Amino acid sequence: MSRPQPDKRQPQRRATVHDIAAAAGVSRGTVSRVLNGGYVSAEARAAIEAAITEVGYVPNNAARALKMRRSQAVAFVALEPHSLFLDDPNIGSIMLGANAALSLADHQMVSLVVESSRDTERVARYLSGGFVDGAIVVSARTRDPIIKVISDLSLPAAFVGHPPELDRRIPFVGIDNVGSARAITEHLLTGGRRRVGMIAAALDRDSGIDRLSGFRAALGPLFDEELVADVPHYDYGSGVKGMRALLERDPRVDGVFAASDALAAGALEALREAGRSVPGDVGVVGFDDSTWAVRCQPQLTTVHQPAKEIGSCAAQLVLRQLRGEHPDSGGQLLPTPLVLRDSA
Repeated sequence: MSRPQPDKRQPQRRATVHDIAAAAGVSRGTVSRVLNGGYVSAEARAAIEAAITEVGYVPNNAARALKMRRSQAVAFVALEPHSLFLDDPNIGSIMLGANAALSLADHQMVSLVVESSRDTERVARYLSGGFVDGAIVVSARTRDPIIKVISDLSLPAAFVGHPPELDRRIPFVGIDNVGSARAITEHLLTGGRRRVGMIAAALDRDSGIDRLSGFRAALGPLFDEELVADVPHYDYGSGVKGMRALLERDPRVDGVFAASDALAAGALEALREAGRSVPGDVGVVGFDDSTWAVRCQPQLTTVHQPAKEIGSCAAQLVLRQLRGEHPDSGGQLLPTPLVLRDSA
């Protein structure tokens, strides 16, 4: 009986950067820039992407991570209660924008939710353990311990928003909350509203403080401290409670600036309960131009916050640092036009 002959076939060779370069007709350096999220011309990028498919290239992330001491992962750290993290369309859009930019650069996004001091300690250990190369931080409070954690680790990072204690070396992206709040409040005044209140949320972070400052600046001598309902979160339930409080303090309220669309939606519910028409008796405006704004009846006049673009910009700031660049520490503010609908 003859013995079976050993299989002399060689395993298929793994495609390399050299193969991509040869197929695309470009240099290896150009291919490396594409694979690492760098800039190349649209024509070169298209040729390289076609060549990757042609040669069947699969990045050896494990080998690259060992060589570069990189994980190819970036943390998305949201400092919100777990329920709001799931329900807030604004945070969801920021996350999607960040994930899209990271994915294009072949980086994985890791979501971390911080709700308590115990969460902060856990996340601090994770960030310092080499599991991620950088971090995007959303909704940091004033004097939040995560700010010091990021600074002490010297971790490539970008903040969405600008907490007062943020290290000047850490870049941030956001919007002009003061100017935007002032503009939307002035819209109420231009419409003839004179007893204008505000449902002010999250006064423990820069966005909430700045929106209240813009509201106060727009009203000038018409500002009344009693017509500010302070609520903890940018959520629907807080909007209902805040609006009820304003009506109890002064039934003559004829205009309301809610610091988010979710708050404004809750305010509309409380006004319906009280038998007040919108915009007939009370004009209501929100902030964010989120899905809440078009689900409401009437639809909300609001401030458009470019949430996806904010997330994308924050991710790009982290990626630039990973490439050895040093983004300006002054921050990047994106435009926030008013969106006029039926509520005011």
